[in-house]
Amino acid sequence: MTQGFWSFLLGHSSLLHSPFFPVFFSLTVYLIFCLPFLLLDLLSSRWSLVHKYKLQPQSSINWTTAQSCLALTLYNHLIFIFPLTVLNWYLRPVLLPQEAPPLPQMVAQVLACLLLFDFQSFIWHLLHHKVPWLYRTFHKLHHTYTSTSALTAEYSGVWETLSLGLFAAANPLLLGCHPLTEMLFFIVNIWLSVEDHCGYDLPWATHRLIPFGLYGGARHHDLHHIKSKCNYAPYFTHWDRLTGTLYT
Repeated sequence: MTQGFWSFLLGHSSLLHSPFFPVFFSLTVYLIFCLPFLLLDLLSSRWSLVHKYKLQPQSSINWTTAQSCLALTLYNHLIFIFPLTVLNWYLRPVLLPQEAPPLPQMVAQVLACLLLFDFQSFIWHLLHHKVPWLYRTFHKLHHTYTSTSALTAEYSGVWETLSLGLFAAANPLLLGCHPLTEMLFFIVNIWLSVEDHCGYDLPWATHRLIPFGLYGGARHHDLHHIKSKCNYAPYFTHWDRLTGTLYT
């Protein structure tokens, strides 16, 4: 099932081998995923059907804020992430096997990468809230806005952007993932991060699709931005349950 798509990508191997591809890929995917929620922000003030799904109904999008978030995202990608991806491209050439991974293996490895990233981010996030110096110096910027919107997902400083990006980049390597699996993990991870910050509790949201309260999602993370001292895991709820920091 995956071979046809992978063969199509191999036909554009020059793009995949380019040092520009990782930054272009991550930025493009991120902005594409933000667009539907920005459209909802435009509609919510005029259409009650949309407005009723807002997690903070009293808040509204500030386009100056949106421009500020976008500017910081572009700055971090171009000034810091791009040089590092070029260095990685030079030191670790991209290897593209001819065979695609089996679909069950892809799904299992993407889930494993998500669970590992969730744990790493939980520890990172908890430390940056419990240690005042870490919070003031590195993480406070991300909490500038208590009302979340899609573009606030990447409104963070260099240290936060690079350290969380390192977790995401390293996990597929640690688990020996195929490049196609790695790309799928990045896409899913970016989507979940944007959805976490979207500011809407939509009927088809991920936390409504995964049963038993195993996944926190937008409601879970919006409460973190309001109350700050709870819900540290980005996606799943089990680490916050175990440490007593889950708030619903």
